[in-house]
Amino acid sequence: MAGIRSGVVSVLFVLVACFSIQQLSASDDTVFYDSFDESFEGRWTVSGKDEYQGVWKHSKSEGHEDFGLLVSEKAKKYAIVKELDEPVSLKDGTVVLQFETRLQNGLECGGAYLKYLRPQEAGWEPKIFDNESPYSIMFGPDKCGLTNKVHFIFKHKNPKSGEYVEHHLTTPPSVPADKLSHVYTAIIKPDNELIILVDGEEKKKANFLSTDDFMPPLIPAKTIPDPEDKKPEDWDERAKIPDPNAVKPDDWDEDAPMEIEDDEAEKPEGWLDDEPEEVDDPEATKPEDWDDEEDGEWEAPKIDNPKCVTAPGCGEWKRPMKRNPAYKGKWHAPLIDNPSYKGIWKPQEIPNPSFFELEKPNFEPIAAVGIEIWTMQDGILFDNILITKDEKVAQSYRETQWKPKFEVEKEKEKAEEDVPSSEGLLANVQKKIFEILYKVADVPFLATHKSKIIDLIEKAEEQPNITLGVIGSIAVIILTALFMFLFGGKKPTKVEKKPTVATEASGSGVEKKEEESEKEGSSGEKEGSSGENEKETGAAPRRRTGPRREN
Repeated sequence: MAGIRSGVVSVLFVLVACFSIQQLSASDDTVFYDSFDESFEGRWTVSGKDEYQGVWKHSKSEGHEDFGLLVSEKAKKYAIVKELDEPVSLKDGTVVLQFETRLQNGLECGGAYLKYLRPQEAGWEPKIFDNESPYSIMFGPDKCGLTNKVHFIFKHKNPKSGEYVEHHLTTPPSVPADKLSHVYTAIIKPDNELIILVDGEEKKKANFLSTDDFMPPLIPAKTIPDPEDKKPEDWDERAKIPDPNAVKPDDWDEDAPMEIEDDEAEKPEGWLDDEPEEVDDPEATKPEDWDDEEDGEWEAPKIDNPKCVTAPGCGEWKRPMKRNPAYKGKWHAPLIDNPSYKGIWKPQEIPNPSFFELEKPNFEPIAAVGIEIWTMQDGILFDNILITKDEKVAQSYRETQWKPKFEVEKEKEKAEEDVPSSEGLLANVQKKIFEILYKVADVPFLATHKSKIIDLIEKAEEQPNITLGVIGSIAVIILTALFMFLFGGKKPTKVEKKPTVATEASGSGVEKKEEESEKEGSSGEKEGSSGENEKETGAAPRRRTGPRREN
């Protein structure tokens, strides 16, 4: 049913679009319009500069018969420009800038904005169009890292300094986070008002002369700090100072410790003074392949002393520490108001040589439309680029060119959400499996293997394609642990030997052997993770404490 509705909407869209293009193209208020129904080649100029290797394509929007200008490759720089028949003045009357973009593969890092360039007399050429080509306005979505905004930037020449300054719209709208077609509109009005629309909905209203709406403000400050002014050497900015008349009290002991033994504490009844906290594991046995000369003297691994489990404590009892009531710490003189305080120093203000006043921005005319972007995503489609002097014309294009496509895409998106894909079902099944495996890792008799099982599960979550292999490996671990649990026979593994000072100083011979031993251990772990050659042991044996014999 959803497919039938989608098809009907698509047919209506094509019919309405054909009729509307004929009506709108006749409007005298349409300065520039490109629907990309025909190939861009021969009409737009692709930059020939070496760094712009991205390939532009004339391509259909996914799911439509409508064409657009496509960013076809990932991680590339793109530059293309179209000269207007006549430059467009932004000083008189309303001017509307509008275009569509569709992020068919999403947008994690990249730009999808347009640049409206000044006349070529400003110093640029179509065939070498790049990021240095002078523009009047930059408008459109940009997203990467912390940047997520629909830019509106305009360059304005300071009549006093002659410098061109970029003025950025503050708190611009964010970029829609989906893969649907969206239309961006900037309306520049003769009363200095700017209105930003996204999909025909007002998202931002600003005034070009407001000090709050653009950064830096278009009108510079009347005064600026004197760059030649220097802070006097005797200027005191300290609001508080130590009291010079304060004296440390005679009974102030700076050396008193922060904590002392609690003299009132008593050793708990039943404390086992002669019992160590850890004892040798009575079930541990020396491995058959243990070489005393190569591996050193074997020592059984330690376990918690069972006698200490029910007792209040084992080993030497020591009084606990408590806070020393006599502790005062380092003495400091109290602070008082500084009689010489003059406040925080600031340079004096002087008239700003760059200050000017005007009633409206002195915008440079638009002579070309360009796209100059860097993006990590492909699949960005530009369409229906429009410059007009009539807001109603822009609205008509939104209703006839953009909205039908958007409705089709929304309908398709909703249908896909209602019917989970096979990939979605598989992901849900895997999620359930991982939840069960995490519960399996908490089974008591698998406690010694818990970290290994969890490590395998996490690897499967990162690489779902190895899920079956991981399940097999965990099954081997469970069977091995069950066998050892039922029949005993813990077998400790070799441990890395701690080199003595003599060993460390003797050179690379012994170190090389130890490195080879470590590599063998690493290989063993790798085999264990795949479920092969799994060996179960108790806790790792302690390292030798005595000197090692040299060969």
